[in-house]
Amino acid sequence: MAQRWGITIPLPERPLAEQRELIAALPDLGYTDVWSAEGGAADAFTPLALAATWAPELRLGTAIVPVYTRGPATLAMSAATLAAAAPGRFALGVGTSSDVIVGKWNGIPFEEPYKRVRDTVRFLRAAWTGQKVTERYDTFEVRGFTAGLVPDQPPPILIAALRPGMLRLAGREGDGAIINWLSAEDVRTVVPHVQQGGTGKEIAARIFVMPDVEPDTARGIARRMITAYLNVPVYRAFHEWLGRERLEPMWAAWERGERKEALAAIPDEVVDELVVHGPAGYCRERVQQYVDNGVTTPVLALSASGDPGEAIRALGLR
Repeated sequence: MAQRWGITIPLPERPLAEQRELIAALPDLGYTDVWSAEGGAADAFTPLALAATWAPELRLGTAIVPVYTRGPATLAMSAATLAAAAPGRFALGVGTSSDVIVGKWNGIPFEEPYKRVRDTVRFLRAAWTGQKVTERYDTFEVRGFTAGLVPDQPPPILIAALRPGMLRLAGREGDGAIINWLSAEDVRTVVPHVQQGGTGKEIAARIFVMPDVEPDTARGIARRMITAYLNVPVYRAFHEWLGRERLEPMWAAWERGERKEALAAIPDEVVDELVVHGPAGYCRERVQQYVDNGVTTPVLALSASGDPGEAIRALGLR
């Protein structure tokens, strides 16, 4: 398989409507994939639909669509539509998201996340056959849904996973896993759980990157990102499982409401493990370490302010 080299869209610091030129240039710079996210900004599907027409050579992926915030049938229809528009070029990444996004922002109970992901994947597989689906799953019930649009090539389904149970589910019932917020060295801990489900599973990793940013500036940005993400219960549990005890002082300060102290408590070495920064050549080498340790699809996420075009060109493989 040729080396995959992905990037997260929409790109930062530029309106979506003005990103056509940058995205169209990605294949010539060595990028093979664009992957979207869905949290509190753009939805997951619209940027990919635009990219499908702006750069038809690119593979498209969602990383991720939450399984709670769209009904099962709506999710099946959205994914089938993009798969039909870009045959063979779309991968659907699904996951639980977090209790903040699901519960606090969308008012949906964040209950039984493992089962909800498992049930959604099983429903999607059934729906994309074109047969009528009437099924009571553990976390929802579908009565009489028949997909009116069935893609000739159903998209592979990747499951966002952090700890062993979901990682094994990704390998057993998914076509691979999407991993996030981990170091290149952590990949060696994570990937074997996915591979228990069989060989040839895709491992897509979102990797936060800040090329050619002065170290103190990069670490300041990274610290704010780390406190925003890794105090969310699911991510804290992930890093506790990985054995990152060096974050204990940060977690303790955050629980006390001491935000500045929490930022200061994150050691430089933890920042440097979790967020790639430095000269662009070093950043490419660091991302390659993720690949060497088991990632099949690195997905760069530009994390600093400034012209995204410069960062894209600096990080390209050609």
